[in-house]
Amino acid sequence: MSKLLEARDLRKSYGNGESRVNVLNGIDLDLEQGTTTALVGASGAGKSTLLHLLGALDHPSGGTVRFRGDDIFRKSDRELAAFRNKSIGFVFQFHHLLPEFSALENVMMPALIARVPRRDAISLASALLADVGLGHRLTHRPGELSGGEQQRVAIARALVLSPDLLLADEPTGNLDMKTSDGVHALLGDLQKKHGLTLVVVTHNERLAAAMGRTVHLTDGKLELTSI
Repeated sequence: MSKLLEARDLRKSYGNGESRVNVLNGIDLDLEQGTTTALVGASGAGKSTLLHLLGALDHPSGGTVRFRGDDIFRKSDRELAAFRNKSIGFVFQFHHLLPEFSALENVMMPALIARVPRRDAISLASALLADVGLGHRLTHRPGELSGGEQQRVAIARALVLSPDLLLADEPTGNLDMKTSDGVHALLGDLQKKHGLTLVVVTHNERLAAAMGRTVHLTDGKLELTSI
């Protein structure tokens, strides 16, 4: 396996002076291509903060993140936005679908932003919606879909540009157990089919157990707990 991402001495703090809060205190983490990792820890431990740094949604206070050897935070804001759109897929607890657009249109959106021809974007989005079991719901808007279906649309959207890295932040946090199990299985199937590197922040022990390894975030530091 080849190394996809390498984080070194990654730190993040908020505020200044006496009000300064250190959230991450020197994180070292390697992600190999095609592997799966669960990131666990207590609420407020900084799991989402770390995920946002790995996905370049936020800038660190110190340290580096290298993606295929390239220091991503040396990029300009425009270059960083293009990198995120092409190389990283995001799935959040709240799906953030656009309510006025259909499932197909929501999934197409990143491709259109990346200037993929509309016909190709429709083809890509349709195929992914079929992959997540929603090939019959292309024209339905989010308000016409169940919570589990909306999250499946969000997963398809995250994959439409064939990212190398998929970051999922509590992807089943708002779902009941049965629906959660379906989304867990779907993530596993899609990870294998697309050869994704997958990192999941979760409190769900069953989802964490299904990942190739688990790392625990405590006091701003990571501890490998299983592999």
